[in-house]
Amino acid sequence: MKNILGREIPESIQGYGAVKPFKGAFASLGEIEKKSVAIKPAVPGEKKVLASIQEAISKCNMKDGMTISFHHHLRNGDYILNMVLEEVAKVGIKDIKVAASSIFPVHAPLVQHMKTGVVTGVYASYMSGPVAEAISRGELKNPAIMHTHGGRTRAIASGDLAIDIAFIAAPTCDTYGNINGVDGEAACGALGYAVADAIYAAKTVAITDNLVAYPACPIEITQEYIDYIVQVECIGDPKGIVSGTTQITKDPVGLKIAKMTSKVIETSGLLKDGFSFQTGAGGTSLAVAAYVKELMEKKEIKGSFAAGGITGYLVEMFEAGLFESIFDVQCFDLKAVESYRKNQKHQGMSASMYGNPHNKGAVVNNLDVMILGATEIDTDFNVNVTTGSSGMIMGGSGGHSDTAAGAKLAIVVTQLVKGRLPIVVDGVTTVTTPGETIDVLVTERGIAVNPKRQDLIEKLEAANLPVMTIEALKQIAEGMTGVPEKIEKDDKVVAVVEYRDGTVIDVVKKIKD
Repeated sequence: MKNILGREIPESIQGYGAVKPFKGAFASLGEIEKKSVAIKPAVPGEKKVLASIQEAISKCNMKDGMTISFHHHLRNGDYILNMVLEEVAKVGIKDIKVAASSIFPVHAPLVQHMKTGVVTGVYASYMSGPVAEAISRGELKNPAIMHTHGGRTRAIASGDLAIDIAFIAAPTCDTYGNINGVDGEAACGALGYAVADAIYAAKTVAITDNLVAYPACPIEITQEYIDYIVQVECIGDPKGIVSGTTQITKDPVGLKIAKMTSKVIETSGLLKDGFSFQTGAGGTSLAVAAYVKELMEKKEIKGSFAAGGITGYLVEMFEAGLFESIFDVQCFDLKAVESYRKNQKHQGMSASMYGNPHNKGAVVNNLDVMILGATEIDTDFNVNVTTGSSGMIMGGSGGHSDTAAGAKLAIVVTQLVKGRLPIVVDGVTTVTTPGETIDVLVTERGIAVNPKRQDLIEKLEAANLPVMTIEALKQIAEGMTGVPEKIEKDDKVVAVVEYRDGTVIDVVKKIKD
């Protein structure tokens, strides 16, 4: 069958089940029910601290076929996922499903567990490195399921993703299970992606290298959700949390794109008192923030909030008085971690509060402007950040689809050609974010506006900005690179790409070597 975007989707996928096809960004927002959670109460005097991960596995009665979860706030510095799976393999447990909020190159040992049958399924909002490559080659028994950040919490809360045991990397934990991310050698800041796991998992184990006396202060995840605590030597390398360049680009092309993007924001009419903003950690995205900072200072604009994964540059804007507060689901660098520790108005948020479409209001719904990247964008404004043009998995939505759906102005910034390939194509290799939620594409050669935003087209043209159709940008790109050959794909589905509401927006087929 085809979904509303015309993507070929099987009616049922082995290892996934019946498919609910994507029907539109806001077509599936009816009433939903949250799952109930069975709880074994702790009695007075009961000790939660255990001697080892292996003892935790035993106490939690882990069995073949269970789903275990991990969070990614330590990003490419995380040690916990590898540490736990090593112990799982030692005791001979098989057919485990790993629900990690994101997977990074540091998690390469997972590939061997896939080959031996210890792990047969993966859920993630983002994946890169050896695990992503192995899944793309068909080395995982069941298709990986790729969520958005908000979609993951929706799935957990609804029971679509039922977690048997959550393992939470805790930079600081007290002896009764109160956790924070701002103290300890592996301090990583906000712990927003671990909150749903703690609340809804059947069992939750905190793993820490900084066990402190009760009570910890501050507390972000509370004792009421923690069954057991294990102290280890080291949970991860905090230097590995750094994401993207975290430095403003010096590339003239990137700076040109950023400058034009700031003019689009200014011309839109949204840049005024109360302005809210989110951007990523890439060099061009940070350059956009730098130009927006100049405009806010020049016009004496006081914004309401900056949001998302937070960088040191957004912290600088906040500390300069340009925003009243910050909403932080995870810290992208150590400057953000320090700000989260000391600034009361640098507030944490759960991933559900951030982007879950099935709650009573997500932070993304209050965003004025979101700056997004793209691996590819097609002439219907559908965006791919899941696979490369070869079909290899190299990313995933993360918050891309959530913020695009919520923001009043969702802007994709990208060079028109990357790696001798055009970024604007007839049809993206994999749809991550639907075009109906993308408003503007800014490249060094010109600006394309989604035709549904005629109001914006008129404003940008009146400001003499270089507006053109996305088809014209595609022609310019192909004039520079030629028309790329279509890739051949295997028939096997290796990953299912779910939209934030749980419908299937696309599938990833096994790559052909």
